[in-house]
Amino acid sequence: MKTLYTAVATAHGGREGHVRSDDGVLDVDMRVPKEMGGPGGRGSNPEQLFAAGYGACFESALRTVARMDRKPLTDAHVTAQVSFNVTDDKRYVLSVVLRGHVEGLSKEETHALMERAHQVCPYSNATRGNVTVELVAD
Repeated sequence: MKTLYTAVATAHGGREGHVRSDDGVLDVDMRVPKEMGGPGGRGSNPEQLFAAGYGACFESALRTVARMDRKPLTDAHVTAQVSFNVTDDKRYVLSVVLRGHVEGLSKEETHALMERAHQVCPYSNATRGNVTVELVAD
């Protein structure tokens, strides 16, 4: 395996702390959302950061497979919904819904592209078999 890039971020204080990337571009306070019993307020959380990363990566994969298929792509967007869940046996797990829209393509064509992108996207490859991921074409 050949490494193309390594991202580095340091977290201090967990879900009520701070996260900063080594280059300083990402520099954000962390807060537990009210829905999870925290104070909420200004700050992010691991699920938001994961949703942002997965959404951006998946849209890039979607654009890549559209280009490979020579599909017209005037505009596209992906909304990633990351949920923090607790199972009946008290384990914490994530689930993801990826909502994709490709301007000029039908829902069926968009869903087919999303299925292909799901095979290409590094986040999809990393989560496969561990995280439930639902693909929805809007």
